[in-house]
Amino acid sequence: MTESGVDVSIERKGEARAEEGRRDPNTCPSCRSHYRDDELKASLRVCTHCGHHFPMPARERIDSLADPDTFEEEAAELRSADPLDFFDLRPYRERLAEAELETGLGEAIVVGSALLDGHACELAVMDFAFMGGSMGSAVGEKFARACESAAERSAPLISVTASGGARMQEGILSLMQLPKTVCAVEDLYDAGGAMFSVMAHPTTAGVLASFASLGDVTVAEPGALLAFTGPRVVQQTTKERLPDDFGLAESNYRFGHVDAIVPRQELRPYVARLLRLFERDH
Repeated sequence: MTESGVDVSIERKGEARAEEGRRDPNTCPSCRSHYRDDELKASLRVCTHCGHHFPMPARERIDSLADPDTFEEEAAELRSADPLDFFDLRPYRERLAEAELETGLGEAIVVGSALLDGHACELAVMDFAFMGGSMGSAVGEKFARACESAAERSAPLISVTASGGARMQEGILSLMQLPKTVCAVEDLYDAGGAMFSVMAHPTTAGVLASFASLGDVTVAEPGALLAFTGPRVVQQTTKERLPDDFGLAESNYRFGHVDAIVPRQELRPYVARLLRLFERDH
């Protein structure tokens, strides 16, 4: 679902680092620095030597943004159904149960109300560890409810995405979440609300093509892959060599697709400033 690199040698190095990361998630794939769990958590899962941004669990992300003890989760009971009785190598229901056990989450997104630097907001934070952050019916519904809650409370919505796209196990019902989430954001805007979109690595396919790109302000973490599909697939299809930074946050910023690249340590004060500016406008 996510890809890095352009030519074969770069891709192989990227795949090797990804495989090593799966074996040892506390070793930086860029500079090989190793961290204890508490060290990674203290640094917001950013390598202190080279700045590589490790994947960040949704609840850790919420803790890093929300004021202490202010986050109130919403729609926590929602779970994905299996309308197609989907089975590939394993039943879809089994994959869902395994993802819930491994992450402690009911779905690939966590939503709820919070305060950030004393300002009311709504948070919708995705977790790539839950089936690649894929968007099925439950993810789309939870995001839509977050938009509704933000509109009702006249609070800005802060969306943090990390996703491989639509969840194939739900077929067309998954693809229908694209227009559903787009309409939810439009309803939020019609109610006078605002949305700030933070795109983490990776934000791709159906999530990028729907709500992730619709923020009043759209920012990305350094090095994040932001593309409808990965560079390897594009290169195989077009038969053309791509720029080394194709699809990365830096390339998207250069072409005006995102408003800023914000390191994780600076994200909370950056979003707090946006919330203050929003209050001045309203």
